[in-house]
Order: sequence, then C-alpha cells, then structure tokens
Amino acid sequence: MKAYKIEGGRPIKGEITCLGAKNFCTKAMVCALLGDGPTTLTNVPPIGDTKITFDMLELVGVDLKYTGENQLQINPLTINESNIAMPDSGSNRIPILLLSALLQRFDEVRVPVMGGCSIGARKVDFHLNAIKKFGAEVIETEDGFIAKKRKRLKGTNIELPYPSVGATETFLYLSVLAEGTSVIKNAAIEPEIFELITMLRSMGAIIFNSPGREIRVVGVPRLGGTLMHILGDRIETASWASLACASDGDITVHGIRPEILGNFLSYFRQVGGGFELVGPKSIRFFRASELQPIILETDVYPGFSTDWQQPFAILLTKAAGISVVHETVYENRFGYLNALKKLGAQVQTATHCLGELPCRYKGQSHHHSAIISGPTRLTAIEEPLLVPDLRAGLAYVIAAAIAEGETILTGIHNIERGYGDIVPRLSKMNLNIEKVELEPVA
Repeated sequence: MKAYKIEGGRPIKGEITCLGAKNFCTKAMVCALLGDGPTTLTNVPPIGDTKITFDMLELVGVDLKYTGENQLQINPLTINESNIAMPDSGSNRIPILLLSALLQRFDEVRVPVMGGCSIGARKVDFHLNAIKKFGAEVIETEDGFIAKKRKRLKGTNIELPYPSVGATETFLYLSVLAEGTSVIKNAAIEPEIFELITMLRSMGAIIFNSPGREIRVVGVPRLGGTLMHILGDRIETASWASLACASDGDITVHGIRPEILGNFLSYFRQVGGGFELVGPKSIRFFRASELQPIILETDVYPGFSTDWQQPFAILLTKAAGISVVHETVYENRFGYLNALKKLGAQVQTATHCLGELPCRYKGQSHHHSAIISGPTRLTAIEEPLLVPDLRAGLAYVIAAAIAEGETILTGIHNIERGYGDIVPRLSKMNLNIEKVELEPVA
C-alpha cells in the first residue's frame, strides 16, 4: 500500500509551479470531441483524472497521443463507439459530460452511473433535464443512463435552480451544435467555464455573455479543432498559499493568473496572510501578521470556493480565537475534520447555518457548519491517517506539514486523482516528504 511519510513542524519555504487545472483539463478533453479535426491541449497535468479520461476516450475510439511534454493531441474523427465503460477508478464524473458531447455524434449514447468523492449528493438531474430540453430522450437504468435523439438537437432556454458548473458545461456541449439559439440563466461563471467558452469560440462556436449569469449560444453546423492552453490550477494555488501562511513560511507559486483567485486573496489578507505579485503568473505567499479568526462562507464563484475551505481550515487552526466556516455548496464536506482532531485541533460541527448566505441545507440536519478554535499546536500521531477524498487529501498534506513529528497518510490515490508529482514538487522546497510502501495490515 502506497503512502506519504511527512516530517512536519517547520516553516515551509521555496518555489513551486502549479499544474494545469484538473477542473478544466478533463472538460477540455471532452470538448475536443465536438470538433471535426484534431485539438491540441498544452500544460496537461499528469494526474489520475486526466489518465482516467484519456482511457475512457481511447475506449470509444478517439486517437490520443502526447506530442510533447504535457502536450496532448486529441483526434475525435476516429470515434467508433458510443457506449462508455466505467473508469477503472469508479470515481470519475466525466461520463455525464460525455453523454451530451457524444450525443452530437451518435443517435444513442450510454454512460455508467457516476462516481466522485463522497462530499454530498452531487445529483445529475440538471444534466438529464437539459438533455431532454434540447429534444433528446433520456432513460435511467440500474447501470447508468441512455440518451437518444432522432434528429439534430434543437436550441432551447434553460434556467438552472442552482448555478451548477457541470450543468453549465453540459448546456455548452449541447447548445453549440444545436439548431437555433439557446439561453441558459443562472449559469455558473467560474474561471474554468469562461476558459471552456474561449475554447469553444476558437473552435467556431458563437457564444455571448450577458450581464448576470446568462449565456446565449447561436448554434452552428460544425466546429473545428483548436489549440488550447490549460490554465493553472487555482485550487492548488490556494492550498500552497494556506501552507505558507499556516507554517509561517514563504512560498512563491508560479504558473497562476492572479485574477482567477478572486475573493480568496481578500480572505487570505483578512486572516493575516500576505502576498505580492512577483511576475505576470507568479505570486509570493507568506504570513504578514498575527493570524486573526474570521467567519468564512463558501459559495459559487466569485464567492469563496468550496474546494478552498479544507486547506483554509488548517490555516484557521493557527488563528487566535474562534473561526466559523459555513459550507453552502456541499452538505457533507467536513469529514476531514476528524483527522484534524486527532492531530490536536479544536473543531466541532453544527447543523445550523452559521452565516448570512442563503443556504440550501437550512433545516436539513446536515453538519455543514464548523467552529474552529485556535491557535492550536498540531502533533503527529502514530496511526496512519486515511485520506477520504481528493480535496481533503491536500488539506491532510498541509496538516501533516505543520504538525510536529512524522505523519503517515494512506489512501493517497485520492490525492493523486487531482494533484500530480506531489512528492518531487514539495521536496524541492524544504518539506521532508516521501512516498513509501506500507506492509498490508492482517
């Protein structure tokens, strides 16, 4: 069993380059299937989800090959299969997006039941309803979903009950080649959505952004291939920033556009973190003052990302006072706090909405608010800590890095789904981390 062994307890200093964003790269790979020619993606991250998506596309006949370092060419003209196999990991949610993208090439598409991290329901109703609105039929089976169409998809108007990123991506895949004009209201506006729009425009799509959360698409008969650079991962960058500040270290992150970090930088300043821009795509993060407690609420972009709250919670254990984190995006995202308690953190959860934002989980008995008291000293324990999901995994790495002593992390495949080359990249700073093989427990 593979594991990370981390010797923590000292300020982390150095430089690191963030990889291409998982939340865009895998969607761009799906987007490439809409073109009538090859697409080349650059800055493709060497992570588990990229490999899983690569394998799925290859199984349906797509010709994929790496033509340079982190440069992937995707030729969709060889597609010959519309029945998507379950990825080996069983934890990839790309099939629901392939249902829409492949429906532009086939009259019938089958995909398996979705996987993903156990952080909430993450229903696919929005995706399925969108497919139906465009004129296709959707059949739900025990094994997955079947989408059928008899003619070209027809443009439609959709208003999402919640600005879901995945549902907005599904809308874009369906609308760009549909007949007529389509409008989506209350769409997601994350940076990765706008990157996808830019990619589709470069392939020949006609897409307009209106004030607010509205996107209008005029369908075209065909799209071509393109060349697209994968933007740096803002989730990973926020994690390294949290590590720098929590450990009282100094980390310069390269390969990130500062503007896509949005409100994170303001919350980082508020708690006592400091940063300076040292290049067009480089930011230096450090601790600027004594850390202060804050009230933090996650929200859809441009709010504080739900994927930022886990590493930020580690940082809040070092703040002098009581901080509150109100999770409004997923109802089951605080499982990682159990590991923090074992390391000495003073945290507890509540079912009440401890914040001001409108919350879908009000009165539903979900433990979706957390109270963190600090500052606390984190100390390693002898027993290994099992990483429960992708985003919590990097928070575990940060906790282990600031905890005094040696920590063993297992279940690291969950981390490597979204973060590549963790050990060599962190080792280039001054963190003592290595990947080890553990003996199986009888």
